[in-house]
Amino acid sequence: MNNLLDINQLINPNIDQLDIIPTLFSFFICVLMSFIVRDFYIKRSFSLTGKMHIGSIIPVLSTVVFLVIVVVKSSLALSLGLVGALSIVRFRTPIKEPEELVYLFLAIAIGLGYGAGQVLITTILSLSILLIIFMWLSNRNIAKTSEYNLVIKWTKKDVAFEDILREISPLAENLKLVRLDKGSSGNTSVMLIVPDEEHPIEAISNNLYALD
Repeated sequence: MNNLLDINQLINPNIDQLDIIPTLFSFFICVLMSFIVRDFYIKRSFSLTGKMHIGSIIPVLSTVVFLVIVVVKSSLALSLGLVGALSIVRFRTPIKEPEELVYLFLAIAIGLGYGAGQVLITTILSLSILLIIFMWLSNRNIAKTSEYNLVIKWTKKDVAFEDILREISPLAENLKLVRLDKGSSGNTSVMLIVPDEEHPIEAISNNLYALD
């Protein structure tokens, strides 16, 4: 009998420290909040592609972090082991937009908060963050701003980059050069451009075709 008790304590050394009902309640709220963040991201994100892909990760990420925290918080040895494991992890992800990182960090924070049992404060702060993002995105100047990646390739030697700028600048509200490559086979420029409200992006395209 004592051997069975020893085996049970070895498998679940701190089972008495884990309250099943509060943990399941926290898990349910964690899942609910993660889906709220997911729907908010899909509807309010500035990203043009990959919304569903990133959105589907948010609930999974929150629940996985929740599980890790619930298991780890009951044992100091597991906590130290987790720190050592994370110190050797290297992520290689296709995430390109800072906005995506913000929502992923929010998903991690939700899992951490609910996993640690901080249900009320995590709920209040998560909803407050979403409210701040909503109010910020409701700003008319931000909502109406459309930034485009403009990639231009040309081979004519008599066309200089200054000529291209001369055609684009009057039609653009904001223009930023990201990269300019010059080679024997042709030239390439990459710019971030915000078209003027009175001139659509097609007007810029027509002016550039006139140079070709």
